[in-house]
Amino acid sequence: MLPVYILALACALHGRGIASIDATSSGEVRVHGPASPGWLLVALCAATGAYCLLRMRSSVEEQRRAAGGEALMGFGMAAMAVPTTVFTPPAWAWPLYAAVFGAAALRALWSARSSPHHLHHLVGAAAMVYMAVVMAASPGAHHHGGAGVPPLTGVLLLYFTGYVLLSGARLVPVAAAAAGAGTGGWGDRPELARACRLSMGIGMVAMLLTL
Repeated sequence: MLPVYILALACALHGRGIASIDATSSGEVRVHGPASPGWLLVALCAATGAYCLLRMRSSVEEQRRAAGGEALMGFGMAAMAVPTTVFTPPAWAWPLYAAVFGAAALRALWSARSSPHHLHHLVGAAAMVYMAVVMAASPGAHHHGGAGVPPLTGVLLLYFTGYVLLSGARLVPVAAAAAGAGTGGWGDRPELARACRLSMGIGMVAMLLTL
């Protein structure tokens, strides 16, 4: 998966954006040929959301609760990352996004009373609300830069960049320990859960960089 992460971030860092990278210089959409980085990001987020749905079958209640919020985040990010050359969301989609993830943020805030881990879900849901509001206010700037509030975008970028680096550093020993101890059910593997959170963190960095 690492090449996918690097490709998505490289395109965002060069200012091409998630949507614009799917078109040729003449404005035509690439239907054939290799998958664009934008579609790779969509696939990555959707795959992450699908695995989180699998984790909801875990026998551990806290695992199921966390997986539900992460599945919503993964599928929401996948839908938001779809190139606009293929599909342009209707005007009502962004207020709906804001409402759904606003409710998710309130749920995460409530759950954080018993588990501080949900504070990360709170920040993620708040970031989704922020991006939805930006898209609703500036539809013409969708994934092309020049939108958003730079200080807030910067704070979110710092948070998710730090989260990605920390999660990546923690993932290696967890994966090694899991390999030595044998594998459990697919929904109860800590190294895969961490990999999913790392994937969504990198996806969030790539999307924030396009604002």
